[in-house]
Amino acid sequence: MQEDSQDEEKQILACVDRSHFAEHVTDAAAWASRRTGVSMTLLHIIQRHPETALGSDRSGAIGVNAQQNLLTTLADHDEARSKTSREQGRRFLNRLRERAIAAGVPTPDVRQRYGDLEEVLTEQQTRVQLFVLGRRGESAETTQRDLGRNVERMVRALKRPILAVTQGFQEPQRIMIAYDGGSMTRRGVEMIAASPLFRGLPIHLLMSGKTRKDGPRQLDWARTTLEGSGFEVTAALVPGDAESIIARHVRDLEIDMLIMGAYGHSPLRSLLLGSKTSDLLRSAKIPTLLLR
Repeated sequence: MQEDSQDEEKQILACVDRSHFAEHVTDAAAWASRRTGVSMTLLHIIQRHPETALGSDRSGAIGVNAQQNLLTTLADHDEARSKTSREQGRRFLNRLRERAIAAGVPTPDVRQRYGDLEEVLTEQQTRVQLFVLGRRGESAETTQRDLGRNVERMVRALKRPILAVTQGFQEPQRIMIAYDGGSMTRRGVEMIAASPLFRGLPIHLLMSGKTRKDGPRQLDWARTTLEGSGFEVTAALVPGDAESIIARHVRDLEIDMLIMGAYGHSPLRSLLLGSKTSDLLRSAKIPTLLLR
């Protein structure tokens, strides 16, 4: 995707954790990097955990020396745990870096940071052209959730496009844009038309949701904008429940990647608040590019 131009070089930021989804995120980010020529960075965030109790009982009053010894022991324990986490993270990132190189990215960067995921990514986003996140992560693997809570949080927090990746990522061959005629998806169409990310791939343009008088005109604008950039486009206007219509078209047309707006002032806005976001992502079961 193309963003507002700034002097600072943009990057594709692959956010990876210690789940098996990290490989799929790496593959998707490598694909986007190759297609766009934008540099790729693998970012692993280590979250600091509160101090955990050691074996001894410290509920009673203790003397000054004992208290100092306890603080020293806690500090040593924390430092040892941090060193282990850093080393495990370094090996983890190096393995993913080799995977990206094998996928055709010549010089992927790797970074490891302590902190909260949302805070770190929000801080990084001025230098990011595209975020790539796993549909699930470590917490989802533990709880058996089929949509990681981090995806839901990040969609709300970030102002850059987010590619939410599913298991077993494969390079997409058929793309669908869930278009609603609102400002968000109009900008998305313009971004796609100007970007090499989907160049040469057929695009299915679907407009659904509530019937609007200017629907045919809006759909025609999107189609001609994409065709003007050389895309092969098929367009469909299907009024009705957007969630079920999108899911059905994804299945029937064997769509490989879905593109849709997030938090826009549009008929799709209700889909992207609360549980509707999760419902649509679950029903699609394919990588989804969320426009911001």
